[in-house]
Amino acid sequence: MASIFQDILKRGLQQGILPARTQAAREWYRDKARRVADSRRSSERIIEDTPKARKKNNVEIGKMYCYVYDPKWKEKLPYYDTFPCIFMVGPAHGGFYGINIHYLPPSLRAKLMDGLYEITNNRRYDGSTKLKLSYQLLKSTEKLKWFKPCFKHYLNSHVRSVFIEIPSQQWDIAMALPSQKFKKQNQYKVYYDSRQKING
Repeated sequence: MASIFQDILKRGLQQGILPARTQAAREWYRDKARRVADSRRSSERIIEDTPKARKKNNVEIGKMYCYVYDPKWKEKLPYYDTFPCIFMVGPAHGGFYGINIHYLPPSLRAKLMDGLYEITNNRRYDGSTKLKLSYQLLKSTEKLKWFKPCFKHYLNSHVRSVFIEIPSQQWDIAMALPSQKFKKQNQYKVYYDSRQKING
């Protein structure tokens, strides 16, 4: 089975659409990812189809990762995502902080992603490209205000898979792909609550 990411990326490149470099290119990749029909299988396909070189045990600040997660306090949480797709922000007690874009509806994911593209360390959009992330920067930048409901503390001991690194040329695909796996509530409840947090 062809990788979801590689399939969409190949189609774009065949049409001369270079990922991330223009707003039009970003929208093209986002639109194709949103059209993936079987969202219930997206997370499993991502794990199955990922090349070994993209499966990581160690992670870097500013890069995007997906992984399987089983929260420690899931009985007390109103809902949670068992397949986070995050930008790594930094270390935290017992684990790490990440921006899980799944907590935003697609339209707000796109707004956050557009803001994040402004803080990349380069414009090559290759293996060297990552975000210059810190909590202070997120908190103080108006264009990044959408991060608020996405900022999460994850525990290393509750990560249940390897980390799957998403290269920068595939960020827009991963951002729009319906791979979220919420438990205890549906995505519409999550998105409603997220909008409330953003609007204060």
